[in-house]
Amino acid sequence: MLFHVYGDAAVYQWLAMIGVLVGLILLNEFARKTKFGGAVTFFAVPAILTVYFIAIQIGAASGAEWALKNQTYMYMNGWFHYAKLYAALTGCIGFMMIKYGWGIGKQHWFKPFPFIIVAINILIAVASDFETAIKGWYAWTLSNEDVWLYGGWHNVMNGTAGILNIFCMTAWWSVYSSKDKTDMLWPDMTWVYIIVYDVWNFAYTYNCLPTHSWFCGIALLLAPTIAAICWNKGGWIQNRANTLTIWCMFAQVYPLFQVTFSDGTAASPWATLPTLYADGTLNGIVEGGSVNADPTAMTIVSACALIVNIIALAYIIYQSKKRHINPYKTDVFVDQKYYKDAAARMA
Repeated sequence: MLFHVYGDAAVYQWLAMIGVLVGLILLNEFARKTKFGGAVTFFAVPAILTVYFIAIQIGAASGAEWALKNQTYMYMNGWFHYAKLYAALTGCIGFMMIKYGWGIGKQHWFKPFPFIIVAINILIAVASDFETAIKGWYAWTLSNEDVWLYGGWHNVMNGTAGILNIFCMTAWWSVYSSKDKTDMLWPDMTWVYIIVYDVWNFAYTYNCLPTHSWFCGIALLLAPTIAAICWNKGGWIQNRANTLTIWCMFAQVYPLFQVTFSDGTAASPWATLPTLYADGTLNGIVEGGSVNADPTAMTIVSACALIVNIIALAYIIYQSKKRHINPYKTDVFVDQKYYKDAAARMA
């Protein structure tokens, strides 16, 4: 199995994960339905948090104990978490500009913005995957956020899958506002891309954010996918950016919600470990060692990510050759019901 969720804490673990899933779905609906909801979620709250983050850095630089012991500084101070948060936030704001027709958001040349910002987010994760492999090739390394990581071929496979995933995004200029102005739509980003992205991103979180992946690898990926499949056809990438930003803000302020410390203790009863930690604990783990490591599941999910992205890209190439089109300028999945349902919502 993928996670140690069958012990005494299982009830807490499952309830917490489901709670995060439901919370993200509801907050996404609040953010997407109205300009007020979007302004609160993606302008007011991030502005307040940015002041908070800067204050922590200034305080830590001056040696202030409150800052040095702040949980954001201790457990979420790596480059990746801030890069991911603000890249995702930039996406949310850009998507709002497109769907509401604000400023350059109504210009045709701005339409590839969703592709660009998603590609940047993917490359951030790809860099993290390769970094993990380089720092600890089949050996434990302790990240600066106090998480034991274990690198290897799984990182290389999944990093490669992430690069391919960028080229699985088709019809870069085919983004629109919905008739009711609640969503930015990308009709050609159908269930095909949603699936291959979710498999790749789950593998990434499983490889590089192992103690967080029960939440950011399952609940955070399911929330936008459920919305896109069930009631928000064509709006998956907006859902994804919204929920990712919301989760990153929460996790940056309250990492103790999910963290398991390097000594094996946890701040909450629902903290969950993947099967990378073979016996369900962090016993025996030391820098440069391999005791208590089981990378089997990471290898399998990373291989799956690579395979499905190769298949999806091959299909895109096949359709492009068959129809004599440029898949990055022309819609590819026009025969799919999902595409037709999404296109019917365009303004």
